[in-house]
Parts: sequence; C-alpha cells; structure tokens
Amino acid sequence: MTIYGISGLGADERVFQHLELSYPIVPIRWIPPMPGESMQSYVLRLSEQIREEEFMLIGVSFGGLVAVELNKILKPKLTILISSAETKDGLRPAYRLIGKLGLVRYMPPLLLKPPKALMYWLFGAEHKELLGAILGSTDIAFAKWAILQLTSWTNREKITGLVKIHGTRDKLIPYTADSQTIAIQDGEHFMIIDRAKEISLLLEEKVNMMTGQSS
Repeated sequence: MTIYGISGLGADERVFQHLELSYPIVPIRWIPPMPGESMQSYVLRLSEQIREEEFMLIGVSFGGLVAVELNKILKPKLTILISSAETKDGLRPAYRLIGKLGLVRYMPPLLLKPPKALMYWLFGAEHKELLGAILGSTDIAFAKWAILQLTSWTNREKITGLVKIHGTRDKLIPYTADSQTIAIQDGEHFMIIDRAKEISLLLEEKVNMMTGQSS
C-alpha cells in the first residue's frame, strides 16, 4: 500500500529522510498556488498526484491541514498527523486572530523569513543545519499563501481513520490530549527529525495494524 507524505509549510521530502520504515513514503510535491486560490481548490489540484485507490497519508505541520482537506475528496485507509491539527480549534487562537484581521496580506517578506535563531527556538530543532537548509529554500510566495490558509482555516469536521502524533512541548501547534493523540514527551515541532526513531516505531506499528502485517 502506498504511503503519501505531505511536508510542512515550505518544506519538502527532507522532513521524511530520517524515518526508518519498511514502507516507502512517496512525497506529495507542493505546486505553485494560483492568485487568490483557496485551500480547497489547491488541494483538489494537489490530489491529482494520488492515483491509487488504497493509500495512506502522513501530514506534517501545515501538511496535516492539507491531509485533512484531502480526506474530504479522497478516502485514505489511514491518516496520520504529526505536529499538526485536525480542526481549527487545534491551532493557537492567535493564528485565528491574525486571520480575522487579514494581517498576512500586508506582511513584508522580511517577516516571512525571520532570523534563523528564532526559528530554531520555535521549532525546538536539534538538527539546526537541516532546518536552516529547509528554511533557506522556502519560496516566499508559497509561504505567504500557506500562512494565509493556516490563519484562515475554518475546518471543524472530524475525520475517520485518524492517528495524531504530537510533542508535548510544541510551541507552534500546541499539544492537546485526546484519545486519538499519541504524545511524544518533550517533543517539539521539528520532532519528525529530532525524534525520528521514536516516531518511526509508532508509524510502523500503525501501518502494520492497517495492512495486517506483523511487527
């Protein structure tokens, strides 16, 4: 069964490179958004990269929001969100306030690429070199569009076949305890890299359960 991976805002398949799984992860490639494009329209175009009838999704950070939206038009066997949110209530209220005020539209490019030291702290990154490389290659136009979508996201729909893996010290998307969430103690937002071995074991277990394979 194919596993499709959706990376975070402005990131790419490098966020999956430290995972050790028996199953390959096929990265969904970000495409340039069209002027004024909605999240729903964008996700519909992105879904063209998924061709199988039976597949799973792994969404990281902003990629998790995209995975949730993909669930509205496709039927994955399992969706795993890492350092992400299922509904708008899982995001910080400050993000929603920024969205309501429309501040993102007026943000200068400098604010879209803050100092790396600040980003290392926000992400809680131990692998600073990799995070720095990812941030350095982020497309500003895409980042602005994605931040606009994140801060104006209105989804309240729950999805079936969902597993969430979240760090208890995540500064960007706060950890909330519930029956669907597996807590990574002291994990931060960049934990898919920094806690890759731990997350790999959890992913392997969940995928094996879905496919009927023994661990």
